[in-house]
Amino acid sequence: MIGSRWSARAVAVAAAAALAACAVGPDYVKPAVEMPPAWKLEAPWRTGAPSDAEIKGPWWQRFGDAELDRLQALALANNPTLAIANARLTQARANVDSVSAARFPQLALGARAQRLKISANRPLSNYSSPNFSTVQNDAALSFTVNYEADLAGRVQRTVEGARASAEQSAADFENTRLLLSADLASAYFNLRELDTEIDVLARSIALQQRAFDLISARHDLGAASGLDVAQQQALLDNTRVQVDVLARQRSQFEHAIATLTGSAAPQFALAPEVRAFAPPAVPLGVPSDVLERRPDVASAERAMAAANAQIGVAKAAFYPSVLLSPSIGVDSRTLGALFDAPSVLWSIGASATEVLFDGGRLNANVNFARAGYDATVANYRRVVLTAMQEVEDGITGSASLERAHAQALGAVASARRVLDMATARYDGGATTYLDVITAQQSLLVAERQAAQLLGQRLLTSVFLIKALGGDWQAGPRVSAAAASAPGS
Repeated sequence: MIGSRWSARAVAVAAAAALAACAVGPDYVKPAVEMPPAWKLEAPWRTGAPSDAEIKGPWWQRFGDAELDRLQALALANNPTLAIANARLTQARANVDSVSAARFPQLALGARAQRLKISANRPLSNYSSPNFSTVQNDAALSFTVNYEADLAGRVQRTVEGARASAEQSAADFENTRLLLSADLASAYFNLRELDTEIDVLARSIALQQRAFDLISARHDLGAASGLDVAQQQALLDNTRVQVDVLARQRSQFEHAIATLTGSAAPQFALAPEVRAFAPPAVPLGVPSDVLERRPDVASAERAMAAANAQIGVAKAAFYPSVLLSPSIGVDSRTLGALFDAPSVLWSIGASATEVLFDGGRLNANVNFARAGYDATVANYRRVVLTAMQEVEDGITGSASLERAHAQALGAVASARRVLDMATARYDGGATTYLDVITAQQSLLVAERQAAQLLGQRLLTSVFLIKALGGDWQAGPRVSAAAASAPGS
Protein backbone atom coordinates (compact mmCIF):
# COMPACT_ATOMS: atom_id res chain seq x y z
CA MET A 1 0.00 0.00 0.00
CA ILE A 2 2.75 2.45 0.98
CA GLY A 3 4.74 1.63 -2.17
CA SER A 4 1.69 2.14 -4.40
CA ARG A 5 0.99 5.52 -2.78
CA TRP A 6 4.56 6.68 -3.35
CA SER A 7 4.36 5.47 -6.98
CA ALA A 8 1.16 7.43 -7.51
CA ARG A 9 2.75 10.55 -6.04
CA ALA A 10 5.84 10.12 -8.22
CA VAL A 11 3.66 9.83 -11.32
CA ALA A 12 1.75 12.98 -10.31
CA VAL A 13 4.98 14.93 -9.75
CA ALA A 14 6.40 13.76 -13.09
CA ALA A 15 3.18 14.72 -14.86
CA ALA A 16 3.23 18.18 -13.29
CA ALA A 17 6.87 18.65 -14.27
CA ALA A 18 6.12 17.55 -17.83
CA LEU A 19 3.25 20.01 -18.04
CA ALA A 20 5.43 22.78 -16.66
CA ALA A 21 8.06 22.04 -19.29
CA CYS A 22 5.53 22.41 -22.12
CA ALA A 23 5.52 26.07 -23.09
CA VAL A 24 2.90 27.18 -25.59
CA GLY A 25 3.84 29.41 -28.48
CA PRO A 26 6.50 28.92 -31.17
CA ASP A 27 10.07 28.07 -30.20
CA TYR A 28 12.47 30.67 -31.52
CA VAL A 29 14.43 29.82 -34.66
CA LYS A 30 16.78 32.40 -36.12
CA PRO A 31 15.58 33.18 -39.66
CA ALA A 32 17.93 32.51 -42.54
CA VAL A 33 19.18 35.52 -44.49
CA GLU A 34 20.42 35.21 -48.04
CA MET A 35 23.99 36.48 -48.18
CA PRO A 36 26.21 36.95 -51.25
CA PRO A 37 29.27 34.67 -51.35
CA ALA A 38 31.75 37.55 -51.64
CA TRP A 39 32.12 41.32 -51.87
CA LYS A 40 32.63 43.13 -55.16
CA LEU A 41 36.28 44.07 -54.78
CA GLU A 42 38.36 46.61 -56.65
CA ALA A 43 42.12 46.86 -56.66
CA PRO A 44 43.97 46.97 -54.32
CA TRP A 45 41.45 45.10 -52.14
CA ARG A 46 41.68 41.43 -51.39
CA THR A 47 39.60 39.25 -49.10
CA GLY A 48 41.06 38.86 -45.62
CA ALA A 49 40.44 36.11 -43.10
CA PRO A 50 39.33 37.60 -39.79
CA SER A 51 38.40 35.34 -36.90
CA ASP A 52 35.43 35.98 -34.68
CA ALA A 53 37.25 34.12 -31.89
CA GLU A 54 39.56 37.12 -31.52
CA ILE A 55 38.44 40.07 -29.44
CA LYS A 56 36.99 43.15 -31.08
CA GLY A 57 39.71 45.42 -29.86
CA PRO A 58 40.53 49.12 -30.12
CA TRP A 59 40.42 49.40 -33.90
CA TRP A 60 41.52 53.05 -33.84
CA GLN A 61 45.02 51.96 -32.83
CA ARG A 62 45.51 50.78 -36.42
CA PHE A 63 45.96 54.45 -37.39
CA GLY A 64 49.01 54.78 -35.13
CA ASP A 65 48.05 58.13 -33.56
CA ALA A 66 48.75 58.49 -29.85
CA GLU A 67 46.50 61.55 -29.52
CA LEU A 68 43.56 59.67 -31.05
CA ASP A 69 44.18 56.79 -28.64
CA ARG A 70 44.10 59.21 -25.70
CA LEU A 71 40.85 60.80 -26.85
CA GLN A 72 39.22 57.41 -27.36
CA ALA A 73 40.13 56.40 -23.81
CA LEU A 74 38.57 59.63 -22.50
CA ALA A 75 35.40 59.05 -24.50
CA LEU A 76 34.96 55.46 -23.29
CA ALA A 77 35.43 56.60 -19.69
CA ASN A 78 33.45 59.85 -19.66
CA ASN A 79 30.90 59.92 -22.49
CA PRO A 80 27.38 60.33 -21.02
CA THR A 81 25.65 58.52 -23.90
CA LEU A 82 27.76 55.45 -23.24
CA ALA A 83 26.97 55.73 -19.53
CA ILE A 84 23.25 55.73 -20.38
CA ALA A 85 23.64 52.60 -22.49
CA ASN A 86 25.56 50.90 -19.69
CA ALA A 87 22.83 51.79 -17.17
CA ARG A 88 20.18 50.34 -19.47
CA LEU A 89 22.21 47.16 -19.80
CA THR A 90 22.40 46.92 -16.00
CA GLN A 91 18.63 47.40 -15.81
CA ALA A 92 18.01 44.68 -18.40
CA ARG A 93 20.19 42.20 -16.52
CA ALA A 94 18.47 43.04 -13.25
CA ASN A 95 15.12 42.46 -14.97
CA VAL A 96 16.26 38.96 -15.97
CA ASP A 97 17.01 38.19 -12.33
CA SER A 98 13.64 39.59 -11.28
CA VAL A 99 11.67 37.63 -13.86
CA SER A 100 13.61 34.42 -13.26
CA ALA A 101 12.61 34.49 -9.59
CA ALA A 102 9.06 33.53 -10.66
CA ARG A 103 10.31 30.01 -11.44
CA PHE A 104 10.86 29.35 -7.73
CA PRO A 105 8.47 29.30 -4.76
CA GLN A 106 8.09 32.58 -2.92
CA LEU A 107 8.53 32.09 0.84
CA ALA A 108 7.23 34.58 3.39
CA LEU A 109 7.36 34.84 7.16
CA GLY A 110 4.74 36.99 8.86
CA ALA A 111 4.28 38.08 12.45
CA ARG A 112 1.47 39.97 14.13
CA ALA A 113 1.07 41.27 17.70
CA GLN A 114 -1.80 43.50 18.70
CA ARG A 115 -4.25 44.34 21.47
CA LEU A 116 -7.78 44.90 20.21
CA LYS A 117 -11.31 45.56 21.33
CA ILE A 118 -14.23 43.83 19.62
CA SER A 119 -17.41 45.89 19.21
CA ALA A 120 -20.51 44.69 21.01
CA ASN A 121 -22.67 46.25 18.32
CA ARG A 122 -21.18 44.39 15.39
CA PRO A 123 -23.57 42.39 13.15
CA LEU A 124 -24.77 39.14 14.74
CA SER A 125 -23.60 35.84 13.38
CA ASN A 126 -26.43 34.03 15.21
CA TYR A 127 -29.63 35.60 16.58
CA SER A 128 -29.59 33.29 19.58
CA SER A 129 -26.02 34.28 20.50
CA PRO A 130 -25.64 37.93 21.53
CA ASN A 131 -22.41 39.81 20.95
CA PHE A 132 -20.16 40.99 23.73
CA SER A 133 -17.43 43.56 23.71
CA THR A 134 -14.08 42.04 24.61
CA VAL A 135 -10.57 43.38 24.93
CA GLN A 136 -7.81 40.86 24.26
CA ASN A 137 -4.39 40.27 22.84
CA ASP A 138 -3.67 38.63 19.48
CA ALA A 139 -0.25 37.21 18.61
CA ALA A 140 0.37 35.28 15.39
CA LEU A 141 3.36 33.86 13.53
CA SER A 142 2.91 32.41 10.03
CA PHE A 143 5.01 30.85 7.26
CA THR A 144 3.52 30.91 3.73
CA VAL A 145 4.55 29.55 0.35
CA ASN A 146 3.29 30.86 -3.00
CA TYR A 147 4.10 29.09 -6.25
CA GLU A 148 2.66 29.38 -9.74
CA ALA A 149 2.48 26.05 -11.53
CA ASP A 150 3.76 27.07 -14.96
CA LEU A 151 1.54 24.61 -16.87
CA ALA A 152 1.39 26.65 -20.07
CA GLY A 153 4.94 27.97 -19.91
CA ARG A 154 4.05 31.62 -19.27
CA VAL A 155 6.92 32.08 -16.84
CA GLN A 156 9.32 30.20 -19.10
CA ARG A 157 8.49 32.41 -22.09
CA THR A 158 8.72 35.52 -19.93
CA VAL A 159 12.20 34.53 -18.81
CA GLU A 160 13.20 33.78 -22.41
CA GLY A 161 12.00 37.22 -23.48
CA ALA A 162 13.82 38.96 -20.63
CA ARG A 163 17.07 37.16 -21.44
CA ALA A 164 16.78 38.06 -25.12
CA SER A 165 16.09 41.68 -24.17
CA ALA A 166 19.16 41.71 -21.92
CA GLU A 167 21.28 40.31 -24.75
CA GLN A 168 19.78 42.98 -27.02
CA SER A 169 20.78 45.64 -24.49
CA ALA A 170 24.31 44.21 -24.43
CA ALA A 171 24.44 44.45 -28.24
CA ASP A 172 23.06 47.99 -28.08
CA PHE A 173 25.80 48.89 -25.61
CA GLU A 174 28.45 47.53 -27.95
CA ASN A 175 26.83 49.40 -30.85
CA THR A 176 26.92 52.62 -28.83
CA ARG A 177 30.62 52.06 -28.17
CA LEU A 178 31.25 51.46 -31.85
CA LEU A 179 29.31 54.55 -32.96
CA LEU A 180 30.99 56.67 -30.30
CA SER A 181 34.49 55.62 -31.31
CA ALA A 182 33.66 56.07 -35.01
CA ASP A 183 32.15 59.53 -34.48
CA LEU A 184 35.17 60.58 -32.45
CA ALA A 185 37.62 59.27 -35.06
CA SER A 186 35.67 61.01 -37.84
CA ALA A 187 35.69 64.35 -36.00
CA TYR A 188 39.40 63.94 -35.20
CA PHE A 189 40.42 63.21 -38.79
CA ASN A 190 38.28 66.07 -40.04
CA LEU A 191 40.12 68.35 -37.62
CA ARG A 192 43.54 67.05 -38.69
CA GLU A 193 42.60 67.44 -42.37
CA LEU A 194 41.76 71.09 -41.65
CA ASP A 195 45.11 71.43 -39.85
CA THR A 196 46.79 70.29 -43.05
CA GLU A 197 44.75 72.67 -45.18
CA ILE A 198 45.49 75.58 -42.84
CA ASP A 199 49.20 74.67 -43.02
CA VAL A 200 48.98 74.68 -46.84
CA LEU A 201 47.36 78.12 -46.71
CA ALA A 202 50.01 79.36 -44.27
CA ARG A 203 52.80 78.26 -46.59
CA SER A 204 50.94 79.76 -49.53
CA ILE A 205 50.52 83.06 -47.66
CA ALA A 206 54.26 83.09 -46.91
CA LEU A 207 55.00 82.44 -50.59
CA GLN A 208 52.50 85.02 -51.75
CA GLN A 209 53.81 87.58 -49.26
CA ARG A 210 57.35 87.15 -50.56
CA ALA A 211 56.02 87.50 -54.08
CA PHE A 212 54.12 90.63 -53.04
CA ASP A 213 57.24 92.13 -51.51
CA LEU A 214 59.18 91.32 -54.66
CA ILE A 215 56.62 92.76 -57.02
CA SER A 216 56.29 95.86 -54.84
CA ALA A 217 60.03 96.40 -55.00
CA ARG A 218 60.00 95.97 -58.77
CA HIS A 219 57.11 98.44 -58.97
CA ASP A 220 59.10 100.98 -56.98
CA LEU A 221 61.94 100.57 -59.47
CA GLY A 222 59.53 100.95 -62.38
CA ALA A 223 59.97 97.35 -63.56
CA ALA A 224 56.42 96.23 -62.71
CA SER A 225 53.03 97.79 -63.17
CA GLY A 226 50.55 98.76 -60.51
CA LEU A 227 48.22 96.09 -61.90
CA ASP A 228 50.75 93.39 -60.99
CA VAL A 229 50.91 94.72 -57.41
CA ALA A 230 47.10 94.91 -57.13
CA GLN A 231 46.65 91.36 -58.47
CA GLN A 232 49.15 89.92 -55.99
CA GLN A 233 47.53 91.86 -53.13
CA ALA A 234 44.08 90.51 -54.08
CA LEU A 235 45.41 86.93 -54.17
CA LEU A 236 47.05 87.38 -50.75
CA ASP A 237 43.89 88.83 -49.18
CA ASN A 238 41.71 86.03 -50.59
CA THR A 239 44.04 83.37 -49.17
CA ARG A 240 43.93 85.00 -45.72
CA VAL A 241 40.12 84.95 -45.82
CA GLN A 242 40.18 81.19 -46.43
CA VAL A 243 42.31 80.71 -43.31
CA ASP A 244 39.61 82.30 -41.16
CA VAL A 245 36.91 80.16 -42.75
CA LEU A 246 38.86 76.95 -42.09
CA ALA A 247 39.66 78.05 -38.53
CA ARG A 248 35.94 78.35 -37.84
CA GLN A 249 35.31 74.86 -39.20
CA ARG A 250 38.17 73.50 -37.12
CA SER A 251 36.74 74.98 -33.93
CA GLN A 252 33.41 73.20 -34.57
CA PHE A 253 35.13 69.82 -34.85
CA GLU A 254 37.17 70.62 -31.75
CA HIS A 255 33.96 71.35 -29.82
CA ALA A 256 32.41 68.11 -31.08
CA ILE A 257 35.43 66.15 -29.85
CA ALA A 258 35.11 67.84 -26.45
CA THR A 259 31.48 66.73 -26.13
CA LEU A 260 32.23 63.17 -27.25
CA THR A 261 34.99 62.86 -24.66
CA GLY A 262 32.76 64.20 -21.89
CA SER A 263 34.63 67.52 -21.62
CA ALA A 264 33.30 71.08 -21.56
CA ALA A 265 33.92 72.76 -24.91
CA PRO A 266 35.20 76.07 -23.43
CA GLN A 267 37.87 74.21 -21.46
CA PHE A 268 38.98 71.86 -24.23
CA ALA A 269 41.66 72.47 -26.85
CA LEU A 270 43.67 70.42 -29.33
CA ALA A 271 46.92 71.87 -30.59
CA PRO A 272 47.28 71.97 -34.39
CA GLU A 273 49.37 69.16 -35.81
CA VAL A 274 50.36 68.29 -39.36
CA ARG A 275 51.47 64.74 -39.94
CA ALA A 276 51.36 62.11 -42.63
CA PHE A 277 48.48 59.69 -42.02
CA ALA A 278 48.13 56.39 -43.81
CA PRO A 279 44.76 54.58 -43.85
CA PRO A 280 45.24 51.08 -42.39
CA ALA A 281 44.49 47.80 -44.11
CA VAL A 282 41.06 46.52 -43.05
CA PRO A 283 40.34 42.74 -43.01
CA LEU A 284 37.13 42.25 -44.98
CA GLY A 285 36.32 38.57 -44.59
CA VAL A 286 33.18 37.29 -46.31
CA PRO A 287 29.73 38.94 -46.19
CA SER A 288 28.37 36.44 -43.67
CA ASP A 289 30.96 37.72 -41.14
CA VAL A 290 28.94 40.92 -40.91
CA LEU A 291 26.17 38.98 -39.14
CA GLU A 292 28.66 38.06 -36.41
CA ARG A 293 30.61 41.30 -36.21
CA ARG A 294 28.01 44.09 -36.26
CA PRO A 295 26.37 44.74 -32.90
CA ASP A 296 23.33 46.37 -34.49
CA VAL A 297 22.66 43.14 -36.41
CA ALA A 298 22.99 41.19 -33.17
CA SER A 299 20.60 43.62 -31.46
CA ALA A 300 18.01 43.20 -34.22
CA GLU A 301 18.30 39.39 -33.99
CA ARG A 302 17.85 39.42 -30.20
CA ALA A 303 14.82 41.68 -30.63
CA MET A 304 13.27 38.91 -32.75
CA ALA A 305 13.88 36.37 -29.99
CA ALA A 306 12.27 38.64 -27.39
CA ALA A 307 9.25 39.29 -29.63
CA ASN A 308 8.88 35.57 -30.31
CA ALA A 309 8.77 34.88 -26.56
CA GLN A 310 5.97 37.43 -26.20
CA ILE A 311 3.81 35.28 -28.49
CA GLY A 312 4.14 32.43 -26.00
CA VAL A 313 3.29 34.72 -23.10
CA ALA A 314 0.15 35.89 -24.92
CA LYS A 315 -0.92 32.32 -25.77
CA ALA A 316 -0.37 31.14 -22.19
CA ALA A 317 -3.20 33.44 -21.10
CA PHE A 318 -5.68 31.00 -22.75
CA TYR A 319 -4.75 28.32 -20.20
CA PRO A 320 -5.68 28.16 -16.51
CA SER A 321 -3.53 30.00 -14.01
CA VAL A 322 -2.82 27.64 -11.11
CA LEU A 323 -1.46 28.98 -7.82
CA LEU A 324 -0.29 26.82 -4.92
CA SER A 325 -0.28 28.59 -1.54
CA PRO A 326 0.20 26.35 1.54
CA SER A 327 0.75 28.02 4.91
CA ILE A 328 1.37 27.07 8.53
CA GLY A 329 1.51 29.17 11.67
CA VAL A 330 0.43 29.74 15.24
CA ASP A 331 -2.13 32.13 16.71
CA SER A 332 -2.84 32.80 20.39
CA ARG A 333 -4.18 35.49 22.67
CA THR A 334 -1.31 34.95 25.09
CA LEU A 335 2.38 34.79 24.29
CA GLY A 336 2.95 31.92 26.67
CA ALA A 337 0.59 29.66 24.72
CA LEU A 338 1.70 30.81 21.27
CA PHE A 339 3.68 27.68 20.53
CA ASP A 340 1.30 25.20 22.19
CA ALA A 341 -0.28 22.53 20.02
CA PRO A 342 -3.79 24.08 20.12
CA SER A 343 -2.36 27.35 18.71
CA VAL A 344 -1.21 25.72 15.44
CA LEU A 345 -3.12 26.59 12.27
CA TRP A 346 -2.43 25.58 8.70
CA SER A 347 -3.92 25.54 5.25
CA ILE A 348 -3.12 23.82 1.98
CA GLY A 349 -4.77 24.17 -1.37
CA ALA A 350 -4.64 25.47 -4.88
CA SER A 351 -6.54 28.09 -6.85
CA ALA A 352 -7.14 28.03 -10.59
CA THR A 353 -8.48 30.77 -12.83
CA GLU A 354 -9.66 30.32 -16.41
CA VAL A 355 -10.99 33.07 -18.65
CA LEU A 356 -14.38 32.12 -20.13
CA PHE A 357 -15.19 35.29 -22.03
CA ASP A 358 -13.12 38.40 -22.61
CA GLY A 359 -14.59 39.95 -25.75
CA GLY A 360 -11.62 38.85 -27.89
CA ARG A 361 -8.96 40.50 -25.71
CA LEU A 362 -6.69 37.44 -25.54
CA ASN A 363 -6.90 36.85 -29.29
CA ALA A 364 -6.07 40.48 -29.88
CA ASN A 365 -3.04 40.18 -27.59
CA VAL A 366 -1.78 37.17 -29.56
CA ASN A 367 -2.28 39.00 -32.87
CA PHE A 368 -0.49 42.01 -31.41
CA ALA A 369 2.48 39.85 -30.35
CA ARG A 370 2.65 38.15 -33.76
CA ALA A 371 2.61 41.50 -35.56
CA GLY A 372 5.38 42.70 -33.26
CA TYR A 373 7.45 39.65 -34.16
CA ASP A 374 6.84 40.20 -37.89
CA ALA A 375 8.03 43.78 -37.47
CA THR A 376 11.27 42.62 -35.82
CA VAL A 377 11.87 40.14 -38.65
CA ALA A 378 11.47 42.89 -41.23
CA ASN A 379 13.73 45.17 -39.19
CA TYR A 380 16.37 42.42 -38.97
CA ARG A 381 16.34 42.02 -42.75
CA ARG A 382 16.57 45.81 -43.17
CA VAL A 383 19.57 46.04 -40.83
CA VAL A 384 21.37 43.23 -42.66
CA LEU A 385 20.75 44.78 -46.09
CA THR A 386 21.91 48.18 -44.81
CA ALA A 387 25.05 46.56 -43.37
CA MET A 388 25.94 44.99 -46.71
CA GLN A 389 25.29 48.29 -48.49
CA GLU A 390 27.54 50.21 -46.11
CA VAL A 391 30.38 47.70 -46.44
CA GLU A 392 30.18 47.71 -50.22
CA ASP A 393 30.11 51.54 -50.24
CA GLY A 394 33.19 51.58 -48.03
CA ILE A 395 35.06 49.14 -50.27
CA THR A 396 34.26 51.05 -53.44
CA GLY A 397 34.95 54.44 -51.89
CA SER A 398 38.30 53.41 -50.42
CA ALA A 399 39.58 52.05 -53.71
CA SER A 400 38.46 55.12 -55.68
CA LEU A 401 39.84 57.60 -53.16
CA GLU A 402 43.22 55.83 -53.02
CA ARG A 403 43.62 56.21 -56.78
CA ALA A 404 42.41 59.81 -56.68
CA HIS A 405 44.83 60.70 -53.88
CA ALA A 406 47.77 59.26 -55.79
CA GLN A 407 46.80 61.35 -58.81
CA ALA A 408 46.41 64.45 -56.59
CA LEU A 409 49.95 64.04 -55.28
CA GLY A 410 51.17 63.92 -58.86
CA ALA A 411 49.20 67.08 -59.58
CA VAL A 412 50.90 68.85 -56.65
CA ALA A 413 54.33 67.98 -58.01
CA SER A 414 53.33 69.22 -61.46
CA ALA A 415 51.91 72.47 -60.04
CA ARG A 416 55.20 73.16 -58.22
CA ARG A 417 57.14 72.73 -61.45
CA VAL A 418 54.74 75.06 -63.26
CA LEU A 419 55.18 77.71 -60.55
CA ASP A 420 58.96 77.45 -60.75
CA MET A 421 58.88 77.80 -64.53
CA ALA A 422 56.38 80.69 -64.45
CA THR A 423 58.50 82.54 -61.88
CA ALA A 424 61.66 82.02 -63.94
CA ARG A 425 59.94 83.21 -67.14
CA TYR A 426 58.64 86.32 -65.38
CA ASP A 427 62.06 87.09 -63.94
CA GLY A 428 63.43 86.79 -67.48
CA GLY A 429 60.77 89.09 -68.84
CA ALA A 430 59.27 86.41 -71.07
CA THR A 431 55.74 86.57 -69.57
CA THR A 432 53.47 88.71 -67.42
CA TYR A 433 53.02 88.31 -63.69
CA LEU A 434 49.54 86.95 -64.28
CA ASP A 435 51.11 83.59 -65.18
CA VAL A 436 52.87 83.52 -61.81
CA ILE A 437 49.63 84.28 -59.97
CA THR A 438 47.84 81.59 -61.93
CA ALA A 439 50.56 79.08 -61.06
CA GLN A 440 50.37 80.04 -57.36
CA GLN A 441 46.62 79.51 -57.36
CA SER A 442 46.97 76.16 -59.13
CA LEU A 443 49.51 74.95 -56.56
CA LEU A 444 47.28 76.07 -53.70
CA VAL A 445 44.26 74.27 -55.17
CA ALA A 446 46.30 71.09 -55.84
CA GLU A 447 47.75 70.96 -52.31
CA ARG A 448 44.37 71.55 -50.68
CA GLN A 449 42.77 68.91 -52.87
CA ALA A 450 45.44 66.39 -51.91
CA ALA A 451 44.86 67.17 -48.22
CA GLN A 452 41.10 66.83 -48.63
CA LEU A 453 41.42 63.50 -50.46
CA LEU A 454 43.68 62.13 -47.71
CA GLY A 455 41.11 63.23 -45.14
CA GLN A 456 38.35 61.51 -47.13
CA ARG A 457 40.43 58.33 -47.29
CA LEU A 458 40.80 58.35 -43.50
CA LEU A 459 37.08 58.99 -43.00
CA THR A 460 36.18 56.22 -45.44
CA SER A 461 38.43 53.81 -43.54
CA VAL A 462 36.62 54.71 -40.32
CA PHE A 463 33.27 54.28 -42.09
CA LEU A 464 34.30 50.87 -43.44
CA ILE A 465 35.52 49.64 -40.05
CA LYS A 466 32.24 50.78 -38.49
CA ALA A 467 30.29 49.09 -41.30
CA LEU A 468 32.14 45.85 -40.62
CA GLY A 469 31.22 46.06 -36.93
CA GLY A 470 34.63 46.98 -35.55
CA ASP A 471 38.00 45.36 -35.77
CA TRP A 472 39.63 42.19 -34.51
CA GLN A 473 42.88 42.53 -32.66
CA ALA A 474 44.99 39.54 -31.74
CA GLY A 475 45.27 39.26 -27.98
CA PRO A 476 44.07 37.43 -24.89
CA ARG A 477 40.41 36.59 -24.64
CA VAL A 478 38.33 38.67 -22.26
CA SER A 479 35.19 37.76 -20.39
CA ALA A 480 31.83 39.10 -21.44
CA ALA A 481 31.60 41.13 -18.25
CA ALA A 482 34.96 42.76 -18.86
CA ALA A 483 34.10 43.46 -22.48
CA SER A 484 30.90 45.21 -21.41
CA ALA A 485 32.58 47.49 -18.88
CA PRO A 486 32.34 51.17 -19.89
CA GLY A 487 36.06 51.78 -19.74
CA SER A 488 37.14 48.56 -21.42
